[in-house]
Amino acid sequence: MSKFIIQGPAKLSGEIEVRGAKNAALKIIPAAILSREKITINNLPDIEDVNRALELMEDLGAEVSRQNGRCEIQVSELSKNELNPGLANKFRASIMFAAPLLARAGEVKFPHPGGCVLGAATRPIDLFLEGFEAMGAEIKEKEDYYHIKAKKLKGCEYFFTTVTVTGTEAMIMAAVLAEGDTVLKNCAMEPEIPALAEYLNRQGARVIGAGTPTIKIEGVKEIKAGQFNIIPDRIETGTFAILAAATKSEIKITNCEPKHIESLLNIFKKQGVKFETGDDWLKISAAKSIKPYNIKTREYPGFPTDLQSPYTVLATQANGSSLVHETIYERRLLFTDMLAQMGADIIMCDPHRVVINGPTKLYGRKLTSPDLRAGITMIIAALIAEGQTEIDNIYQIDRGYEDIDGRLRKLGADIRREGTLL
Repeated sequence: MSKFIIQGPAKLSGEIEVRGAKNAALKIIPAAILSREKITINNLPDIEDVNRALELMEDLGAEVSRQNGRCEIQVSELSKNELNPGLANKFRASIMFAAPLLARAGEVKFPHPGGCVLGAATRPIDLFLEGFEAMGAEIKEKEDYYHIKAKKLKGCEYFFTTVTVTGTEAMIMAAVLAEGDTVLKNCAMEPEIPALAEYLNRQGARVIGAGTPTIKIEGVKEIKAGQFNIIPDRIETGTFAILAAATKSEIKITNCEPKHIESLLNIFKKQGVKFETGDDWLKISAAKSIKPYNIKTREYPGFPTDLQSPYTVLATQANGSSLVHETIYERRLLFTDMLAQMGADIIMCDPHRVVINGPTKLYGRKLTSPDLRAGITMIIAALIAEGQTEIDNIYQIDRGYEDIDGRLRKLGADIRREGTLL
């Protein structure tokens, strides 16, 4: 098992480039199933979750060719309509294969999707199943897998009782080849959703309203394939911005979309963190002093839950008390115990809220990455801390951040990888 060894504290400087959005990549890959033609994906991040998704595509009979951030996928014929449990259980986004398989083959079998510790217990797939059922699918739940059948999906009107990004994207993919019209209400509005819809529309789909709470889809008989350019990863952008602020470093973040993290940048203004923006870059200046600020996670365009963990570390360096209220995932604040071990003054009010008193000095410790976002947070904390920090289970970090140690070394971080990635 590989681990990171990090020596802090670090004063960083230079430029760091944002990779393609993980959450866009993990939707466009299964979307290739909707067409028999070849799709070309550009700006594809080289991360573990993407690797698993491409393995799953090949297992289904797809032809996959990949080189230097560019990937071609063609699914002329499906060799099967069942997801291999050995692959699907390794990452949560395997659930996104269900809709295009159901739409194209009329049947799909899949295990409960896997991933990090925030997986099945707190992120159920009920809304996926409800949506498929509303479109006329028959669902059978076995002991260790789901079996869904529909000779032809029918358009429907469906209201999401909970705003869900993956649920919205799955229903779009199911509806584009359905018979008749579909109206989806209370949809998620994250930038990855209109990116997917715009691609599908260029290939013959008829999707209206993606990026708003109501999306209308007119089913078509056929979807073609073409070029898909993955948008920059907004969570990576925000993470690097917080890294710069927390370490009081001057860093320029390139190949990004600053408008996708306006909620964070607005908070920076209130905290006294100086920054400049361009069309595709963001420059954070070294902060002399950071003011405390309370946050509450929300669906886009609110403060993203995936930036809550890094922000919590930033709060340990602010001059005063900050309240962090996590409204999306119940277990996402459990990582704060590791920050407390490093010296942070954190009070857990309940499973959803913590109070962080700062500024506090952090000290290196031996840690284990519990999940993807907490893992990158441990790296930020280690770069602030005095002494050496050792982070185990870094597969969780590699799931979403390409060559993170190499990129941070270019900024001046003392970070090295030891061991073999299993």
